[in-house]
Amino acid sequence: MVQGTTSDAGKSALVAAICRVLYRRGISVAPFKPQNMALNSAVSVDGGEIGRAQAVQAYACGLEPHTDMNPVLLKPNTDIGAQVIIQGHAVDDMDARDYHQYKPRAMAAVLESYERLKRQYDVILVEGAGSPAEINLRDRDIANMGFAEEVDCPVIIVADIDRGGVFAHLVGTLELLSASEQNRVRGFVINKFRGDIGLLKPGNEWLEQRTDKPVLGVLPYLMNLHLEAEDAVARDTVASVDKCLLKVVVPVFPRISNHTDFDPLRLNPQVDIQFIGPGQAIPAADLIILPGSKSVAADLEWLRTQGWESAIHKHLRYGGKVLGICGGFQMLGQEINDPHGIEGPAGSCRGLQLLDFNTTLQPGKQLLRVSGKINLPGAPVIDGYEIHTGISEGSALERSAVSLENRSDGVISEDNQILGTYLHGLFEQSSACSSLLEWSGVDKDQIKTLNYQQLREEGVNRLADTVEEYLGFETLAKILNL
Repeated sequence: MVQGTTSDAGKSALVAAICRVLYRRGISVAPFKPQNMALNSAVSVDGGEIGRAQAVQAYACGLEPHTDMNPVLLKPNTDIGAQVIIQGHAVDDMDARDYHQYKPRAMAAVLESYERLKRQYDVILVEGAGSPAEINLRDRDIANMGFAEEVDCPVIIVADIDRGGVFAHLVGTLELLSASEQNRVRGFVINKFRGDIGLLKPGNEWLEQRTDKPVLGVLPYLMNLHLEAEDAVARDTVASVDKCLLKVVVPVFPRISNHTDFDPLRLNPQVDIQFIGPGQAIPAADLIILPGSKSVAADLEWLRTQGWESAIHKHLRYGGKVLGICGGFQMLGQEINDPHGIEGPAGSCRGLQLLDFNTTLQPGKQLLRVSGKINLPGAPVIDGYEIHTGISEGSALERSAVSLENRSDGVISEDNQILGTYLHGLFEQSSACSSLLEWSGVDKDQIKTLNYQQLREEGVNRLADTVEEYLGFETLAKILNL
């Protein structure tokens, strides 16, 4: 099990890297995260929903993602509550206190999924959540040491030296564990080191003497590495002023979901994509993308309080394009109805009224992998997925955006300025991305799209190569009893 001193210490990346190291050596391996809290999710091969990080780790193992790889997923819908997803399917919305009481039942599902994976694979690589030293979360813990103690697995702890205070993080984390938990820690990994490794040697020696635990490896900071984010919005871009052909703006809703949709744009040097947060005005752009949302009505109201509704209308008057994905698509319509109170208090709210359709939220979530063609010149093929609650109906849907095997999806407005769809993954296939860039206003002859699948493969292999070099297979084999 890989645990971290903090969130974003490098747990997800290290698990993905070790998965690929073992997979390349022909070892049967699968990832596992008992409990994840994230709004970036993926549709599994068995028709459920899991954290996106576990889908990436499954890919590193050469596997299709399965709900057993992340049996508990928490999707926050307020600051104090979340939708609780057990083995791929939503069971209820709970606040923190209710979920704490529910944890024994969640643990039963965790152990059930773990045992199924254990029967199928030789090695299970487990990822913790946050830090094992969160004192207020230790009671009934199922995410970190509570799980490790239950199944008796060895633990390594990773810390991010780029944040500063790495030795305090590691020593403090270990000190706050119980004696039995400390005994199962096999050592430390220091992540994202820059500079002369020799300068770190005295600190490592002190750490090993202080804790009687080895520093298993020091991993360097990898520039320009792409790995899909577990949750945080990646705001770095690689666009240059000279090469930029398209300016894109994405408002960052409080409950933005599946923002990994935009990674192929963020990494494309022809696209200048800006994520706009609270208190910021929407700048001039060619394309505004309204992303997915876990709480559509609340995020739409928040968008209005930021003054962005009038900015979107002005953008359209000046000839700009608007793309809505999933919850962002629902916002484009006349009205959003939530009669059952699925995403908040029961009731209705006015949409942006840019397209003639209404959306009604209903119990049960659409979790589908889909293939089809985008209804743009060339009819490019798209492989995507749907994760949403609600059905949209209205005359605007007669001009669909995507043709699927047995149905259509989304809308293209009559004036061709607005496109909406429930499909995630729009930009991952090169041909579909090219068509959408052309629709957005880029000259077809100038478009150069990324091979996103190749980029993902290169990122995972680069991580694995780094772990092999700086951590070593022999070290891993010893911990895993291979």
